[in-house]
Amino acid sequence: MPVPLPRPPVLLKGLVTLVLAAAFVAQAVAALLPHVPLLLAATAVSLATEGALLRWQRGVLSLFAKSHADITVRHVLRDLLLVVGLLRLGEQDRETVYVPLVAGLLAFYVLHCAIQAVSVLVRRTRTLPVVTRNIDASALRLSPAPALLLRRPGHRLLVFGLPATAGLLAAAPGDEPVYAAAGIALSLLLALTGLGALLLRLLPGRRPAGEQEVLDWFDAWLAAYRPTVGLYFSGGAASAYQANMWLEPLARGDGRPVIVLRERFMTQKIAATDIPIVCLPKVSTLMRLEHSTLQVLVHPSNSGKTSQVLRIPTIKHTFVNHGESDKLSSCNPYAKAYDEVWVAGPAARERYALAEVGVEDKDVVETGRPQLDAVRPYAGPPAGAWTTVLYAPTWEGWDGNPGNTSVVAAGENLVRALLADPGVRLLYKPHPLTGSVDPRAGAADLRIRELIRAANRERTGARPSGDAGLDRLTRELDRLTTTDFRAGADTVERMRVQSAPEPGRAEAVARATAAWEEAYWASLPEGEHQIITDARPALYSCFDVADLLVSDVSSVISDFLASEKPYAVANTSGLSEDAFRTAFPTVVAATVLSPDAGGVPALLEAVRHPEKDELGEARAALKLRLLGPAEPSSQERFDTAVRELCARALEHRARVAERLMAELPGQRTETTLPAAPR
Repeated sequence: MPVPLPRPPVLLKGLVTLVLAAAFVAQAVAALLPHVPLLLAATAVSLATEGALLRWQRGVLSLFAKSHADITVRHVLRDLLLVVGLLRLGEQDRETVYVPLVAGLLAFYVLHCAIQAVSVLVRRTRTLPVVTRNIDASALRLSPAPALLLRRPGHRLLVFGLPATAGLLAAAPGDEPVYAAAGIALSLLLALTGLGALLLRLLPGRRPAGEQEVLDWFDAWLAAYRPTVGLYFSGGAASAYQANMWLEPLARGDGRPVIVLRERFMTQKIAATDIPIVCLPKVSTLMRLEHSTLQVLVHPSNSGKTSQVLRIPTIKHTFVNHGESDKLSSCNPYAKAYDEVWVAGPAARERYALAEVGVEDKDVVETGRPQLDAVRPYAGPPAGAWTTVLYAPTWEGWDGNPGNTSVVAAGENLVRALLADPGVRLLYKPHPLTGSVDPRAGAADLRIRELIRAANRERTGARPSGDAGLDRLTRELDRLTTTDFRAGADTVERMRVQSAPEPGRAEAVARATAAWEEAYWASLPEGEHQIITDARPALYSCFDVADLLVSDVSSVISDFLASEKPYAVANTSGLSEDAFRTAFPTVVAATVLSPDAGGVPALLEAVRHPEKDELGEARAALKLRLLGPAEPSSQERFDTAVRELCARALEHRARVAERLMAELPGQRTETTLPAAPR
């Protein structure tokens, strides 16, 4: 079934713009004629279009603003045309009747500008240099945000100005200025009330702490909490998963952890954790970490702002990446900027050596992948009626290499071949960034989803009883992991609500997550295919229920090897199978699938009959190369690496302090005074 194409946004924006322009033209014509019905209709259409723009087409509003036709100009023009129409309807000697009305309108727009100016001042007082989560910041006089209407000039002008516009419209049919006066008076009252509410926010006792007070508080918090190891992250909203995968290893360690962010919005993108979170948008604020007890920063990704924190000499920095694969991005030359690079196993060490990007072997530390310690190991072939296959392709990447993702060239073929087997239950979990660079990948993803939905319509299965239990567990998990904010909450209000967590919350989240995942998989109809795009269930939970992984050359296959279950890799690179295996060592223990998916039936046969699986020993050996030994555990190796790098940081600080003391001039024990003149 073809997937319907989305409505072209350019045409929609053009249509809305045309309707608004036509309404203003009609209003002008009606005011000059004058023609009351047309004036009423054109004004109503104009107001309705404004409301639609604010609700659904905010991009068009920015275009109007760039053309110096923002909502204030449009609203003034709309009311001015109504006044012109009223003047044309009345007698010439009654023009003086409308002078006070015009003055009232002018006063309303002056108040609108004043509200906007005060709103900006209030926003600045509530834009703190430090944003926190999981920290008691009540000393900063945090308060709820002003009403959302007072902070949105477009919505505010429409709402506050509506009585005036309605009054002018009501006055037109019978030429009754009293209606216009009443409407304008109500708009003035609303504007004065809004202005007063905002001015109260500027009183010394009503606004949050000032910048220097916040910075002093932050320094005091650092001194009291005494962090030792931190997770540093900067990136876009869709990249938060890169930081989230390291939360648990950091929390399980024996240091005093902290999460350091750079973008204010990212504070809410970090998953549920008890670790204190601080967002330091300015470089000058970030530099205050130099004089703290923080010794090590763990970096799961590179970004432009990473170079700023690397300038702090008292902190040691290590790059842990957000997954390892054979792609060139896993050996980025930027890695040489860090003090150490922590990798999972020997394969990554060899990869850096072969890449020759400036990372010295002595700076590479094998820590395993702590996140994978809980992944369930292989327990034999599928025990039930269904073979669960996880298809988890990666995204298309930035370089346009056709071998990056199988979604475009092979995704539909792979899914059709898997769905053709009546004993397969397919779990489709695409990468969150699929289609963000190449529209073909996004279109192929939509077609794959429709194939799966169509297959589900043909496959009926009884839904297990227990949805009520899943709903209860979902509510409990949401209660533990999410925070309810008012629609108009700003960062200050969120800081106030997300104070220090209750003791034991992290353990409660872990228990609730495990219970939810068990209930989720048990609640699905037998054999029903799943499209998994939400944060829950997590990728590693999908690993546990899958009998087979089909993926691309990415960190997913390296992580899946922790289970030693069979896996397959789609070869869309254009290389021969032998060349493909040589180029990508993580494929050594995989079944290589061509873009036509012709090898899927034999692959499923090997999964169901282990005696036909010739790659079991190869997977065990590759797991050792990619992830390192099973003992000691990855978490233990990670903790050891943290302690050793912290020790290096302390030694470096001691050497620097000793050198500085040696360079200071010695104190003179005797002072020789000049001889007195004779």
